Amino acid sequence: MMNWQPASPALWQGRDDRVESENALRLFQTIMLSPAFAPEMYREQIALLGFACDEGVKRNQGRAGAAGAPDALRKALANLASHSGHDRLVDLGNIVAQSPDLEGAQQALRSAIQRCQLAEMRTFVLGGGHETAFAHGAGLLDAFPRSKVGIVNLDAHLDLRHAEQATSGTPFRQLAELCDEQQREFYYACVGVSRAANTQALWDEAQRRGVTVVEDLHCHQAQAQIAQFVASVDVIYLTIDLDVLPVWEMPAVSAPAALGVPLATVLGLIEPLCCSGKLQAVDMVEFNPRFDDDGRAARVAARLGWQIAHWWR
Repeated sequence: MMNWQPASPALWQGRDDRVESENALRLFQTIMLSPAFAPEMYREQIALLGFACDEGVKRNQGRAGAAGAPDALRKALANLASHSGHDRLVDLGNIVAQSPDLEGAQQALRSAIQRCQLAEMRTFVLGGGHETAFAHGAGLLDAFPRSKVGIVNLDAHLDLRHAEQATSGTPFRQLAELCDEQQREFYYACVGVSRAANTQALWDEAQRRGVTVVEDLHCHQAQAQIAQFVASVDVIYLTIDLDVLPVWEMPAVSAPAALGVPLATVLGLIEPLCCSGKLQAVDMVEFNPRFDDDGRAARVAARLGWQIAHWWR
């Protein structure tokens, strides 16, 4: 498996409370660590994969450091309580980008995602910059060639940029073009978009592509719109750019949001997706541990990931 490394068991450490009761468990005690990339051994489980990459962020003139996110988030998740759903998590390690070969790393992740999905695993990827999304989405499209695959992106940015090469700002334009190549519809909803952070050219591209757009100011009343989108597709891919959260909740990203969508609101939007029976793939991207001096942002991201795994049906 190109670019692959197993996760270090040292990342999964925490407090042992089993003296209280046999079910006083935390994630580090229930997660399965795979010594090899072997999704076929873990059918119907949730594959936890890291994409250790920030080459796309660098190309997009952002703050580098997201390559360290997967392992930082593992540490933050490790000591959280293990409840229903968390025992399905299997750590299948990291796809590591070798700078400057972003495209090679994306192809490796794309192949890994397709293999996991064909092995009847669902995929939960810890990015990495939002260049993660092209690889994750492409792998899902490959695995479900005859299905309507809907992308729900919680993000301050549309990420539909035109550029000479792939960046963290181009993944959904790339996925739209891939859908064109495969002669299939492009189903894309972007929720939490900041009008102040997206040029008119990007809004025009979203309109041309038929994108469902919900601005950050309107997320408190977006449930019906999202439900309508979910009803129109067969499979859901949920991608969460952590810069959708306000800067005071999530400062450790490439582009912190001055307004953003509060975590409680984000969770309210995510719960129906997790319970829909259509959610097949999730990722959290753009976390940058270099700008998280006291670990608060990692705890916010970890709680979000914890909740998704708990709700995922």
